[in-house]
Amino acid sequence: MSVNIGGRTAIILKEGASRSQGREALHANIAAAMVVAESIRSSLGPRGMDKMLVDGFGDVTISNDGAAILDEMDVQHPAAKMMVEVAKTQDDEVGDGTTSAVVLAAELLSKAQSLIDKDVHPTIVVDGYQMASDKAMQFLSKIAIKVTPPDKAILKKVAAVAVASKLLAEHKNFVSELAVDAVLHVAEKTGTGYKVDVDDVKVEKKQGQSLTDTSIIYGVLLDKEVVHPGMPRRIENARIALLNCPLEVEKTEFDAKLNIENPDQMKAFLQEEEKILKDMVERMVSVGANVAICEKGIDDVAQHYMAKKGILAVRRVKQSDMEKLAKAAGARIITRLEDLKLGDLGHAKLVEERKVSDDKMTFVEGCKNPKAVSVLVRGGTERVVDEAERAIHDALCVVRDVLVEPRVVAGGGACEAEAARLLRRYAEKLSGKEQLAVQAFADALEAIPMTLAENAGMDPIDAVVEIRSKHEAKQIWVGVDPFRAKVADLSKLDVYEPLAVKMQALKSASESANMILKIDDLIAAAKQKGTGAPKGPEEESAKEEGEGEF
Repeated sequence: MSVNIGGRTAIILKEGASRSQGREALHANIAAAMVVAESIRSSLGPRGMDKMLVDGFGDVTISNDGAAILDEMDVQHPAAKMMVEVAKTQDDEVGDGTTSAVVLAAELLSKAQSLIDKDVHPTIVVDGYQMASDKAMQFLSKIAIKVTPPDKAILKKVAAVAVASKLLAEHKNFVSELAVDAVLHVAEKTGTGYKVDVDDVKVEKKQGQSLTDTSIIYGVLLDKEVVHPGMPRRIENARIALLNCPLEVEKTEFDAKLNIENPDQMKAFLQEEEKILKDMVERMVSVGANVAICEKGIDDVAQHYMAKKGILAVRRVKQSDMEKLAKAAGARIITRLEDLKLGDLGHAKLVEERKVSDDKMTFVEGCKNPKAVSVLVRGGTERVVDEAERAIHDALCVVRDVLVEPRVVAGGGACEAEAARLLRRYAEKLSGKEQLAVQAFADALEAIPMTLAENAGMDPIDAVVEIRSKHEAKQIWVGVDPFRAKVADLSKLDVYEPLAVKMQALKSASESANMILKIDDLIAAAKQKGTGAPKGPEEESAKEEGEGEF
């Protein structure tokens, strides 16, 4: 790219680079973001539709989870990628509300574009949006309903709402009970509330049986089989040794050479190796271990001696699973076998290898006070199992959200509609052009009930007008009831969502919208050409012969 400066041409960017400025760049970014949001808008709510995505390898994903859909989409435009990041952030932080966050971000950009077209400067829009976002979060915090964890009834209602829009909707009561049970087992009470790590709930999926055969295991499920055919397949009252060291003869870190000159020396060498491995097994037997779970490898000779001693062993276990086992069984992970003591062993009522579908898996069950549990997800097809796993993840996350931040709001777009009403009242007190941006933010919030109504087959304009009138009459929890396709009080229908989900959606949507609105120059470097395969001598000579020709 070249520019004329003082009568001279100056080359600024490499050839092939593109640049768009001002309104053109802004409109291009907004358009890209809105295309992404439009692709998932119809999947919002319990009446939302699913999307089928096929990747370059032909693998199929069927889902209505915003984060899963956007993650599978091969998005190229930088502004569109920011929408994908909004969904990812929402999923990482609170685990639900991904579609809502993206739809809200796109609606904020759409309303901002209308203001910019009326010559309102983008900076003023950004300032107004920031004020509106802060106020909206204050309003939501004020109207939120406080709950008392661990109130299982409210936790089940929240989990059921998260599952209602997924494939498992018809089994929402079963799944919500399972999710609440799992999260309460791993939750740790602190001085001020609860601390929950959802990673302590291991979700393992296996195709086969039906969704209702999904079960919770009060312990850890390992996708591994027992290493030796001579070992027991079932150990009751298991005393578990967790080993982060190989049960093999260690190799030296430096190069070493042994000169063996006769068969007796060879025999002595092999016997010494065998003795080392036998001593390792004897060490475990001496402290009373009857189950060994190893993160590294186990030598064949060691396996033989463990089988003779009746020890069940599993090898090559993932580090994350080892950490969960330590929490579930109350064990300590050992890095040197010589340090193994009786107090380091974990305890479980049962360790058993079972065949699940076509694979063998090891179940560690009946831990006394499991701070890590597992959920085995079953389903008729691979696609069903994948979507069920995503639904259970959302249910676990919303239960966690309410335990950590024990406040909820009614769903169905009710809280967004109330925040919009309060924002319009707040905007009337502002004197500058920011008033227009705050009003635009309020209008954007109503995109949630409007989209829910549209996906339920209702007239979205009529629904929003009716919701507004009800909210003016102080009925703050009135929203869209998609199942009956009418406007109703969602608190009476027990449709509750965590406040944390709504707060995070507001934050991530407004921040990403503001970032896009502040961009007025888009400079894209030229795409690098592939180097291709190296040319052979014949191709090189042909090129030389043809030089100078056109």
